[in-house]
This record gives sequence, structure tokens and C-alpha cells, in this order.
Amino acid sequence: MQVAEFITQNNAIIFFLLFSRISGVIAFFPFFSHTSIPMTVKTAIVFYLSIIFFPSVILSTIPIDLSQIVLMILGEFMLGLIAGLVLNLIFGALGLAGMQIAMVMGFSMASVMDPTSGENAPIISQILTLMAILMLLAFDGHHLILLFLNETMGNIELGGFYPQPFIWEYLSSAVTHMFMMGFIISFPIIAISIMSDVIFGMLMKTMPQFNLLVIGFPIKIFLSILVLSAVLGSIMNIFKQDFISSFEFLKLLI
Repeated sequence: MQVAEFITQNNAIIFFLLFSRISGVIAFFPFFSHTSIPMTVKTAIVFYLSIIFFPSVILSTIPIDLSQIVLMILGEFMLGLIAGLVLNLIFGALGLAGMQIAMVMGFSMASVMDPTSGENAPIISQILTLMAILMLLAFDGHHLILLFLNETMGNIELGGFYPQPFIWEYLSSAVTHMFMMGFIISFPIIAISIMSDVIFGMLMKTMPQFNLLVIGFPIKIFLSILVLSAVLGSIMNIFKQDFISSFEFLKLLI
């Protein structure tokens, strides 16, 4: 009887708006949006979190008009989309760096399915992305995402999110930062590749019998892997700092 009394029209609207907000977060945030997680599992997570966060939601007036409810649902999805885009740009920097590294190593044709995006990506980008996901779990980045979701419940009324102009300014600067970080991360491997090309060019001038295809390319790949292994820890540290700094911006949304 108590459960039946709890299922009212107002509570159903509140729960549906809450379900939409959490769905936007799960659909766009890193790790939770991983394509290897079945859709049924994601739906179960959203439903479970909706029940957990239901007592802490804020909604001053219950909308009755269908058009108003639809606009509020779009606003909830917009919150998850913008917040997820801010964090996914950091993964985009790693993917861009991996593409540049794979190109100079000669692995640009060695593409595999990227589970985070569902598209083909160079194998180096895949390695960096998977290492970043492990790093995200290591410093409890997925817990930070849940804490952000919890803070939105107490500071943003359901259906009350509206993108401010400073958000678009930050996103434009974040895209620029993504390309810069991609180049900075891949620079050591690009530098060793250019240096090896110069050395091989000098060897071919002095030793015409030097076979670049048989000897030069394996050496170039070995040196690139060696340098990548040496700077991988620094790359993950840069990723961690950028990810945490992005959460400082997300606090402005709430």
C-alpha cells in the first residue's frame, strides 16, 4: 500500500527527469560510455542511481505541460553532453597523439576497433586510450564523476540547466588545447623519428648499400617504442592533471 501511494504523477515526472539526467551522464562520460559495456547494464546502472539520488533532487514546481517536460528533458541531456564533451576532449588529445605517433612509426595502416568510440583507430591510439582508462580507474576518476553527479542534484534543479556563454568559450579553447596536447605528447617520438631519418639519410649517402626498407624501418620502430615506453608515465601524468583540471571547470556548471 505504501509503494502504491508513493507512485504518484508528480513523483513519476520527477523520477523521469532524474532518469534523463543520469542517462545523459552515463551516455557521454568517459568509462561509463564505453561501448564494451552492454546497454542493458548501462540502463540498470541508470535505474539504480536514479533510485539512490531520488531523495536528494530539487524541483520547486512540477511541470504538467508535455512541451515543458520535453524541454526539461533536453536540458538534462545537455548537461551530460557538455560535461562529457569536456572530459572526452582529453581522451581526444591522446587519440590525436597516437595517430601522429603511428604515422611516424609506420603503423598508420594498423588500425583496430576503438572500444571507446566504436571506430577504427591506429593501434598506438588504442594503447594510449586503454592506458588512460586504467589511469582513470587508478586515481578514482569514475568516483569523481559520481561525486559531480551528486553535486548537481543539490545545486541544479531538475530541468533548470541552461548552457551559459562561457561554456562555449571554454569548449573552443579546450579544442585548441586538445591539438596542442596531442602534439606535445607525440613530440618525443616525432623528434626521434626525424633524427633517425636524418641519420639514415647520411648513411645512405656514405653507404649506398644500406637498405632502408630492410634495416632502417625496424630500427626506427624499435627506437620509437623505446622512447614511448620511457615517456608513457609522463603521458599518463599529463592526462591525470588535465582530467582533474577539467573537473574544476565542471564545478562552474553547478
